[in-house]
Amino acid sequence: MSISAFDHPFLAGLLGDAEVSSYFSAKAEIRAMLDFEAALAKVEAQHGLIPQASAQRIGEVCASFEPDLSSLKAATATDGVVIPDLVRQLRKAVGEDAGSHVHFGATSQDVIDTSLMIRLKAVAFLLSGRLFAVSAGLQKLNDQFGPNRLMGRTRMQAAIPITVSDRLRAWRHPLEQYRERLTQESFPLQFGGAAGTLEKFGPNAEDIRASLAQALGLTDEPQWQSQRGRIAEFAGLLSMISGSLGKIGQDVALLAQAGDEIELAGGGSSSAMPHKQNPVAAETLVTLARFNAVQLGGIHQSLVHEQERSGAAWTLEWLLLPQMVVATAASLRQALQLLGMIKRLGAAS
Repeated sequence: MSISAFDHPFLAGLLGDAEVSSYFSAKAEIRAMLDFEAALAKVEAQHGLIPQASAQRIGEVCASFEPDLSSLKAATATDGVVIPDLVRQLRKAVGEDAGSHVHFGATSQDVIDTSLMIRLKAVAFLLSGRLFAVSAGLQKLNDQFGPNRLMGRTRMQAAIPITVSDRLRAWRHPLEQYRERLTQESFPLQFGGAAGTLEKFGPNAEDIRASLAQALGLTDEPQWQSQRGRIAEFAGLLSMISGSLGKIGQDVALLAQAGDEIELAGGGSSSAMPHKQNPVAAETLVTLARFNAVQLGGIHQSLVHEQERSGAAWTLEWLLLPQMVVATAASLRQALQLLGMIKRLGAAS
């Protein structure tokens, strides 16, 4: 049993996405955190801040370290973040000599936010590929049915005749724009130390930060720990993607209601009316679009990030952003399924 529909035992079949959800598992999150700690030690050794032998030992342990999850859970209930206990466990595993150099100059937010950026970068690549597949599916429909006639409708009323190509163009254009934005999206390192000043690195702080960003495959930018605009912007892009897919779903559901301008292969069955084929995928696109639109307001609330770090605003992001990502991934999955079900669109000229 689960309180989230996205990983519910059966609702996840409709609303979830196992591939993208895996990036928000405890295993994936901790793996990215350990990648940060290993890269940090390596870079600090390169800059002469810690011994090379210590960095090598930290990297070796991080590569295979599996923390005690029950201890992390209990400590997070007290500390509000997972990093203090993770670092304690890691230092113990590394050993006394090198352990004192683990996490040097970093803070919990550096590890958690950077772990998120590492994983979002991979997720954005997957979403971009799915957007391309949806666009290709729309092009295939255009090749098959583009010249066919549809009744154009404004304000839910018949307006003038249009072609299937006209409708498909309106569906496809924003998706191509979103894909371009995703491919251009930057995912920056978060590295600011205790209060965003990298106080332990003195005049070499910016060089160390740049080296760490390069080691992790992220962009180098000044710390952004209390400036959450990039999170809000990414969430906004997710909401626009699911919103445009929701528009497609709404249009298809209305076409299916009219019945004479679309033919769908398959669909959802009814327990009471076996003759029905419900446009489940189309309806789900509408639901997920509305879900993301609601969550976006919460993400904007997390922009109110007081002073140098906010526990409240930060925790709100943890509640909302992963679900928005999975909702967007599920929307793209459902859209691909829906396009594959369209066997006829419009009336032949």
